[in-house]
Amino acid sequence: MRVCLLYEDTDRSNREKYYDTASIAKDLGLKSVFSAASKKLIYDRNGELQKTSDPDQYLAETMKAVMMTPLYTKEEIDFRQEMIRDCLAHEDLTRSLYEVSKNMLRRWSELGRVPAETFQQGNPQAKLLNDIIILELFMNSLSEVKSLLEAVDDFTAKGFITLKKEFLESYSEEREQYVKTVLEDISFYTEGVKTEEGPKKVTKPRIVLECGLEDGLKFSSMKLEEVSSAKSKYYKPGSTMALFKDMAQARTPDSFSAVNDLRIAEQTKTLEYTIVSYLADELKGFMEEFNTFFDRLKYQMAFYLAAVQLIHQFERFKLDWCFPTVCAKDDLSFEELKECVMGMGIQTEVVGNTCSFEKKDLLIVTGANQGGKSTFLRSIGIAQVMMQCGLPVCAKSFSSGLFPKIFVHFTRREDSEMNSGRLDEELGRMSKIVEEIDDNSLILLNESFATTTEKEGSVIAYDIIKALSEAGVRILTVTHLLSFARRMYEDSVESKDTSIEFLSAERKEDGTRTFRMIRHEPELTSFGLDLYDEIVG
Repeated sequence: MRVCLLYEDTDRSNREKYYDTASIAKDLGLKSVFSAASKKLIYDRNGELQKTSDPDQYLAETMKAVMMTPLYTKEEIDFRQEMIRDCLAHEDLTRSLYEVSKNMLRRWSELGRVPAETFQQGNPQAKLLNDIIILELFMNSLSEVKSLLEAVDDFTAKGFITLKKEFLESYSEEREQYVKTVLEDISFYTEGVKTEEGPKKVTKPRIVLECGLEDGLKFSSMKLEEVSSAKSKYYKPGSTMALFKDMAQARTPDSFSAVNDLRIAEQTKTLEYTIVSYLADELKGFMEEFNTFFDRLKYQMAFYLAAVQLIHQFERFKLDWCFPTVCAKDDLSFEELKECVMGMGIQTEVVGNTCSFEKKDLLIVTGANQGGKSTFLRSIGIAQVMMQCGLPVCAKSFSSGLFPKIFVHFTRREDSEMNSGRLDEELGRMSKIVEEIDDNSLILLNESFATTTEKEGSVIAYDIIKALSEAGVRILTVTHLLSFARRMYEDSVESKDTSIEFLSAERKEDGTRTFRMIRHEPELTSFGLDLYDEIVG
């Protein structure tokens, strides 16, 4: 039974993850996004936020895995966005489907979710008993999923519509009733077994056999006519009522008594095992069909529940959000785009940026120190990654092309694990990126090659970025290498190259930073004296 809620036609992705997902998550601060998505906001009766739940690590890990595996087409992104809209409209259903599958798998693991071969050397009766309990667990969980899906009749997402249709066909009323009847008929075999609800009630088995009689009253042509169970009240073994019941049964004037004759008792157990085993085997196809259903449902609903909880976190911190749209690869536009990691981490309102770039392959950002350049770059990177997995972004609007490959090259602080100089480390990382990069790639460079002299760093940056740009790579770079930026600007003016955009962190005449990016040619200063005056003065 397929689920197909992440992809329209499959449960398994053939997509490759981004190169160096650890660096993407670290440099863009995505760990905070995963953490926020794993927590439920709990409100009191007055609608006031009371607390956040403990993080659900599975939700965080699922969000990370899905975010680091990009979608390739607009249709795939639209499919996910439709699913998230339905999950927002039916949040209780979203949470319930996740909880049902999670609890079912937890209980299955407790019962010993291992291949059947491992039981062959054990007690066959114990294995049969365990199989029946697992079958009951499957049936109860599937019936719960069925009730949840049937309760909603206004799905708009194709994923939910298809899941509901196919599930109700596979687990029809007739099939559900058949499985339920078989399990009720053989329920006597699990009497007294402890479950999460307590011990199962004792049942009286009724097994009717039909046979012929030959000379000497020998049985022949025996066949099974009926198996059923009649429920009766459970008494704790060894209790007075249990002893009284056994004594009453022993006095029953039967011609053949399993109580009084140990040989008959043993034969009765063998007969019960044989019959119950035969009926349980009839449900093997049912088990095989739904064997992986709950694993798939849990994983896929975990992503959507995490997406819903992440949106609630945006709203908690008053961050506008929208579903982004896909456009041409060399276009990029957004309104009031904010860096959501910072927005969820500080108490003051984050400044958003509004920009529109058409037919641009290279974006170079320069300007005042502490002017918000790196934050601006991260906001685009986070939004791009979130868009490419179907998530909403923190902006009033966002439109970008699709890049199956995203790379980040942020400057690293020196630490004890570095076996060489910082420049060597930067060049080493860039060399590995160049081996993977192609014309379907986006690379974010943050103060790259600033670990050497301004002159040497500018030469290195110019040569590498020029080569990547000519290879068709989309590049967004923040730099303090002013000679490099100025040289790129002069080249673009001389060659009338309109594919390069130059931005600068806005600075007022009094030195105030607005944290907004404006179109501006590179200047030969980062206004570091403003910070000196602020700190020293």
